[in-house]
Amino acid sequence: MSMQVIPLDATFGATVTGLKLSELDEAVFAEIYDHWLRYSLLVFPGQNLDNEQQVTFAKRFGALEIDLVELSNVKDDGSLRTAPDDDRIKILKGNMGWHHDSTYMPVQAKGAVFRADTVPSHGGETGWADMCAAYDALGDAMRNRIEGLSAHHSLTYSQGKAGFKHKDKDSEYNGYGLDQDGAPLRPLVKTHAETGRKTLTIGRHAHAVPGLSQADSEALLTELVDFACQPPRIYHHGWQPGDVVVWDNRCLMHQACPWDMAERRVMFHSRLAGDPEHEFAAPN
Repeated sequence: MSMQVIPLDATFGATVTGLKLSELDEAVFAEIYDHWLRYSLLVFPGQNLDNEQQVTFAKRFGALEIDLVELSNVKDDGSLRTAPDDDRIKILKGNMGWHHDSTYMPVQAKGAVFRADTVPSHGGETGWADMCAAYDALGDAMRNRIEGLSAHHSLTYSQGKAGFKHKDKDSEYNGYGLDQDGAPLRPLVKTHAETGRKTLTIGRHAHAVPGLSQADSEALLTELVDFACQPPRIYHHGWQPGDVVVWDNRCLMHQACPWDMAERRVMFHSRLAGDPEHEFAAPN
């Protein structure tokens, strides 16, 4: 069976069938990479990769920032996380806001591979939003307004604003993304290094636009997110166990959707490392 690529009903994204991600030769992977640059999001239903196979597939896109991490409301002993002050629950709920990965780190991530292991009966989808199409749809006045502007990006800020402040000691947050060296500064508009398209870099981690008051900065960033994350520029995927997706973090934002946390949701995430030449934050 040959590879089939079926575009999604959005400005981006495609479902890919007719292949096994664990058995790709170089020629087929080169086709996948080209489709990835074209569509930004590729959905591979029913692949049922194991952890090692997922990491191997992810590494074909380049170096990894994170080899594999479980994003789950299930503890190591198999019990559910229920405590409201559980830092992992705070992370999961914070991720329900639109965001790019690792914009709060010195180098923004290139993309991610995500796999569903256990899914709830309802909810728990993942959504993506097309920041290239969003930029293209902006009016001239807004394009002129934001050209040359930047915003700071902070996980401390975004989690705190959402009401999910991390614990001071022994936190699962500690050691990753908590502004140890200051909140990175990133342009609101940048050019995708491989496609040449202009794209917005916004989302829940973005705040404090230099030159604007706090109120004006927040109003501008909220306006951009509200405009960008509308049909036909969004797609939400209803997961089935074994599904795998790969997305381009340079031009897509994403969000988790709520579910009944009395049900298990176990996902595995591999994060593609960004290219420092193009994804390094500006000096503060």
